[in-house]
Amino acid sequence: MFNDTITAISTALGEGAISIVRLSGSQAIEIVDKVFKEKNLHNVKSHTIHYGHIIDPEDNTLVDEVLVTVMRSPNTYTTEDIVEVNCHGGIFVTNKILEIVLTLGARLAEPGEFTKRAFLNNRIDLAQAESVMDLINAKTEASLKVAVNALDGRVSNLISDLREVVLGIVASIEVNIDYPEYDDAVVMTNEILKPQIQNVITKMDEILEVAKTGKIIREGIKTVIVGKPNVGKSSLLNKLMREEKAIVTEVAGTTRDLVEGYINIGGIILNLIDTAGVRETKDIVEAIGVERTKKVVNEAELILLVLNNNEQLNKDDEKLLELTKDKKRIIIINKMDLDSNINKAKLPNYLETSMLNDDSILMIEKEIKQLFELGEIKSQDLTYMSNSRHIAKLKSARKSLGDALDSISNKMPIDMIEIDVKEAWINLGEILGEEVGDNLINELFSKFCLGK
Repeated sequence: MFNDTITAISTALGEGAISIVRLSGSQAIEIVDKVFKEKNLHNVKSHTIHYGHIIDPEDNTLVDEVLVTVMRSPNTYTTEDIVEVNCHGGIFVTNKILEIVLTLGARLAEPGEFTKRAFLNNRIDLAQAESVMDLINAKTEASLKVAVNALDGRVSNLISDLREVVLGIVASIEVNIDYPEYDDAVVMTNEILKPQIQNVITKMDEILEVAKTGKIIREGIKTVIVGKPNVGKSSLLNKLMREEKAIVTEVAGTTRDLVEGYINIGGIILNLIDTAGVRETKDIVEAIGVERTKKVVNEAELILLVLNNNEQLNKDDEKLLELTKDKKRIIIINKMDLDSNINKAKLPNYLETSMLNDDSILMIEKEIKQLFELGEIKSQDLTYMSNSRHIAKLKSARKSLGDALDSISNKMPIDMIEIDVKEAWINLGEILGEEVGDNLINELFSKFCLGK
C-alpha cells in the first residue's frame, strides 16, 4: 500500500453534465469528509452514494451540489480507499473541487497512476493493466471485445498456462542436475525435454498466428493511397471516409503533404493516408511531399495504388508498381468514366473504379476484407494477443526455446539447455509484469490518460 493519497479529474476535460474528481489512498475518505457538508463519511457503508454539498474550507462558502461515492479497501479498483465526487460538469467548478482536495493533502495523480496502483497492489497483472487503455481507445466492436477479454484475464491465463509448463521443464532439468542418478542425461534431454519443449513451441506458434489478427483488430491497418498526381487519390480518400477530408482540384500536385483519417471496414480500422503524387518535380515543397510518400509506403501494411484509366502508363507509374510489388496492395484503375488509354495487359490483378460511382467504394472495401480475411473475425472467439509488447516478448520466449532445441540437437550440457528455457520463462513473466523493472512500468503507465 502507498502512504500518500492521489487525486485527479477522471472525466474528459470540458463542459458536460457531470464531472468526477477521484481520490485513492488511506486519506481519501478523511479529505473529502472535511468538505462534505451533510454527512460524516467515516460512518457510511462501503460502495454507497451520498447526496450533499462541497464547501470551500477557506470561507465556508458553497461550491457545488454533489453525489459522493465511498468505496473502502480492499474491494476497489486500486485496492485502496476510493472516493469519487460527482459534481456538475463545468470546467471551473470541477477544477475548484480538485484544488480544494489538493490543499487538504491529496497529491495530483500522474497519468495512469490509479491503474498503476491496481497493478502494484496485485489486483491486476501488467497485461490486464495495459488492456485498460485498449478499452478506452477501442474504435470498433471487435477491438472493444478484445480489450474486455484481456482485462478479464483471458490473455493473462493463456500466458500463465504457458509459463507453468515452462517452469515444469525447468524443474525437470534441475532435478536431473541435482540428482543425476535418477535419469540418464541423454535420455532426459532427448526423450523427455525435447518433446515437451516442442509442444510449447507449437502452442506459441498457434498463439502468434492468431495474434496477427489481434494486432490488426487493436491497431488497425496502416493504409497508404499512392499514385502519380491527379489520378484521384484524394477523391478516393474522401469517398472512403464519406467526407471532404482532402482538397480535390484538377490541378496536379494539389496534395503536397500527408492527409490522414480512418474508417471502419468489417470491424477493423483502416488508418488511411493520402499522399502527395509521386513524380519527378523541381518544386521544392512538392519534392518534400514525394519523399514523405516514399517513407510511409515502406511503413504501410496495405497500399492502394491508383492509376489513371485515361492515361498511358509512364515511368512514374512503373516506379510505383516496382516500389510496392512486395507489399500487400490493391491496384485501382480509376476514372473509368473517361476514355481508356491505359495498357492493362502490363498489370497484375486490378479493380476498375470511378469516384462518380459509389459502388466502386463498396468494391474496394470488399477486396480489402478478402485480402485480410476480415470476414472471419466476428465468428471467432476474440481471445487474441494484440499488444505489440506482448507479441515481442512471446516471440523472444519462442526463440529461447528454439535455442534450447538446438542445444539438445548439438548434445550440449543440460545446464546450458536450462539457461535458454529459463530465459523463455522470464520473457513470459515480463508480459504479466512479474519480471519487469521500474523504468518499463513508469514508461507504460505514462501513456495513460490522467485520472485513469
